[in-house]
Amino acid sequence: MITRKRLAFIVYAPALTGKDRRVINSVHGMERALPGLRLEWRLSKSGRPIALPQRDAWLMEKIEDGGFPLVCNGDESYPVTVWGTESSGSFCPGGQAQFEVHAKLPLDEPVIASAAAVLEGVSEGARALWGRATPYEAAVDIAYQTAPTLEGPPSPRRGLPALKLREHIRAPEIPYYLGWLNFWSAAAAEAIGFPDPTRDAELLTRARRTASGGWVVQLTDTPLDLDDPAHLDTLKRTYERFPQIGGRAAP
Repeated sequence: MITRKRLAFIVYAPALTGKDRRVINSVHGMERALPGLRLEWRLSKSGRPIALPQRDAWLMEKIEDGGFPLVCNGDESYPVTVWGTESSGSFCPGGQAQFEVHAKLPLDEPVIASAAAVLEGVSEGARALWGRATPYEAAVDIAYQTAPTLEGPPSPRRGLPALKLREHIRAPEIPYYLGWLNFWSAAAAEAIGFPDPTRDAELLTRARRTASGGWVVQLTDTPLDLDDPAHLDTLKRTYERFPQIGGRAAP
C-alpha cells in the first residue's frame, strides 16, 4: 500500500437511536462531496476489500453498539475509509453519549479542493453538533492539548493552550478543540459566539453557511501545517478568540 499523507475527519453528533438513517446519510454526504467516490467495500479480516452490492442495507443491518463498521472505496493504492462509533456518556459532556463518524482520505489536491464539502456532507448527514478535518500530523500536535493526560499534567506542544477533557466540558455543542476545517452547528456557533461581524471578519472570508444553519470555517488557505509560523499563529489567535472551545472559559 502506498504511504500517503492523510486528512482526518471526525464529527460529533447525538447518539444513534436504533437503526438510525444518519449512518447512511453521513456516508452519502461524503460520496456526494467528492466526485467519483463510492464507499461500497468492506475489509476482510486480512484487510482485503470485499464488494458490498447492497451497501446501504448492509450498513443498516450492521449498526451495533451505537456505531457502524468501516466501509471504503476498495482501492488499496488510494484508500478512503469511514466508520462510526459511540462514545459512552461517562466520557462526554453532560453525561450524554455521542455518535462519532471518522473518515480518512489522502491529502492531495482533489481531496483538498473538496474537503470543506466532505466535512459539511458528513456533518449534515450525521446531524452533528460539531466536527473538524485536519491533516494527520497537525492533529497529533493538537491532541497533546487535552488535559490532563494519563502521564500527568497537560503538555501542549508549540505554545498551544491546554484543553479540558471532554467529560469536563459543560455542554455537548461546545467544540473540544479546533481543526483546519471546522463544522459548527447553529447550536455550536451560538455557544462560542460565532460569528461576530467585527472580530470574525477574517474567518468569515473562509467560512460558508450550511443547509442546517451551521458553518464550515477554514482557518488557513492551505492545509494546517504547524511548522509554518503563520499557521501556528492563526491557530493560537483562533483559540484566543473562542475561549469557550475546550472548556477554557464560560460564555
